[in-house]
Amino acid sequence: MSDQEIKTFNQELRERTFNLSVTIYNLVAGKKIPQTARSIISQLIRSSSSVAANYRSATRARSDAEFLAKICIVLEECDEMEHWIDFLISIHILSPEESRPIKDEVNQLLRIFSTARKKLLLKRQV
Repeated sequence: MSDQEIKTFNQELRERTFNLSVTIYNLVAGKKIPQTARSIISQLIRSSSSVAANYRSATRARSDAEFLAKICIVLEECDEMEHWIDFLISIHILSPEESRPIKDEVNQLLRIFSTARKKLLLKRQV
């Protein structure tokens, strides 16, 4: 990939992660949430916004090691986001239908960031 292609790819992923966090916020903001589930909603919003913030930070990394560290955080937060979505579906706060596009995007991002991590780890072994 050329430097310009990398910049374009990074910008597109920055937008995707940001848009996902906004989508999640908007999805839960309009719901009547029982008191007992509010902390779970907060966890979901925090993990989704953390994905966006940490990926943004990764794109400004000063080294491959710093980029790898941030990507590992992004992966962890993506996995956490998936967990909270599944939890909210299981307690009937979110429906599987309304969650499907979000879960699909989370899974795509998990695959992208997992591949990036694997490539960076292989690069460090060489």
